[in-house]
Amino acid sequence: MSEPVALAPRDRLPPHRRVLPLTAVAAARLLAFVRPSVIRWCLEHARRGAAPATTGQAPAARQHIVSVSLRCAGQGCLERSLAAALLCRFRGTWPTWCTRVRPHPFAAHAWIEAEGHPAGEPHPPGHRPLLSIAPCPTGPPAPGDETAHGSRRALPLRGGARRWSLPCRRARARVSRASRAPRHCRWQ
Repeated sequence: MSEPVALAPRDRLPPHRRVLPLTAVAAARLLAFVRPSVIRWCLEHARRGAAPATTGQAPAARQHIVSVSLRCAGQGCLERSLAAALLCRFRGTWPTWCTRVRPHPFAAHAWIEAEGHPAGEPHPPGHRPLLSIAPCPTGPPAPGDETAHGSRRALPLRGGARRWSLPCRRARARVSRASRAPRHCRWQ
């Protein structure tokens, strides 16, 4: 027998503002079916380079997710929290993504926090922390520190200047076949 569920209030977004929330919901729907270690790996890589979310940005992201997805407006807390965290990341910030579990009787809950406050959801009493992914402590690189992010590698050039080296298929395709393009192209 199913129990009645009251859905969260949903505001209607204009069509041009639905694209990012719908993309975040689609990505969260895929992430919700993988192992927790894969979720943790994906979220730890997604949070890199993002500023911490404020108490205004995290609830707004959650509200936008709830407004575009009926599943997220119901009891789908994992998918809702993943989508809200990814939507914050699309906008350049990262909230703290939290999961907690209560062993007897078993119950699990996932949500996002900003500045230590849950975004639009009550903090469940009696739950033990299971997994929490906070914003990176370093944030974006300082103006003089080009190599702060592990995904980019600065190559020294003549005159002390630096050029970023990233894999780039389009630039490789533009190079003629006779020049034998290297595996990693260099952005100018």
